Amino acid sequence: MPDNAPFAYEVEDLNKQYGDDSKPANANVSFRIRQGEFFGLLGSNGAGKTTLIKQMIGLVRPDSGTVRLLGRDVFTHPRFTTANVGYMPQTAFALNSLTVREAVYFSAHLRGVAAKAAKRERDDLLEQLGLTHLTNKVARQLSGGERRLLQIAVTLTGSPPVLILDEPTNELDPSRRRQVWQLFKDLNQRDGRTIILITHNAIEAEQVIERVGILKNGRLVALGAPAELKSSLRSQVRLSITLEDTQLHRLPDYVHVQSQHRGKVVALVDSADLPHLTKDVDLTQFPEFTMHTATLEDVYVSYA
Repeated sequence: MPDNAPFAYEVEDLNKQYGDDSKPANANVSFRIRQGEFFGLLGSNGAGKTTLIKQMIGLVRPDSGTVRLLGRDVFTHPRFTTANVGYMPQTAFALNSLTVREAVYFSAHLRGVAAKAAKRERDDLLEQLGLTHLTNKVARQLSGGERRLLQIAVTLTGSPPVLILDEPTNELDPSRRRQVWQLFKDLNQRDGRTIILITHNAIEAEQVIERVGILKNGRLVALGAPAELKSSLRSQVRLSITLEDTQLHRLPDYVHVQSQHRGKVVALVDSADLPHLTKDVDLTQFPEFTMHTATLEDVYVSYA
């Protein structure tokens, strides 16, 4: 994506507060996303991601601030927004009473695709996502993973230039995840689609996104390329260790444990302390031990 590419989204000083809630849903949020960019939005539950996205697609009006899509205000031009953005929410109850065939066809047709072309697009998408054998099945009867694939198919109908995807690979098995990520990469790199990914999974996001914004308590606390944000943790090394509970207490104080679950421990160590670590701890005592530079997940944890 060239640095001089025009902007797909321009969000300026966005503010939103619900009723008597003491904390704002969004506070002074500003950022821009260029056309053809693969952008990630990270944040814990309640960070303000859903409210921000609903404002970006014109479903929730902000208390103040502006949102422009491809140069047009999303609230002044709602039909333009609908025609140019494919939004995939985490749930899609509106599809439950339709068959797989009907859901994809009617979504394409409602987006302005002619009847014959909508049928062709439906068949192509169902084949591409491995749903052809489910065409006559009602959406509510699908498994969680199948329903997720149907949502992806519906989102892609009409070939919108901008895609907003909320946790798109939830409930998918590893094979399907790889297939879906490759599809998104192709849409971005081959077709030039702008993709905005909302997720909790920083490790998965790091594989595809070019830039990331991190939300905390409704505020954008970090914005930049993953490598740029990770530079703040350049002096730290991430350790992944498998050990027994009794061994945890034997780790030196300079090993900063980030998480632990059933013997799996993730910790950070300053690079300057690595020579001490190899002297103070017999690494061969651990069944598993890996060491690598900080990840986007570490950045996410440090901010959020």
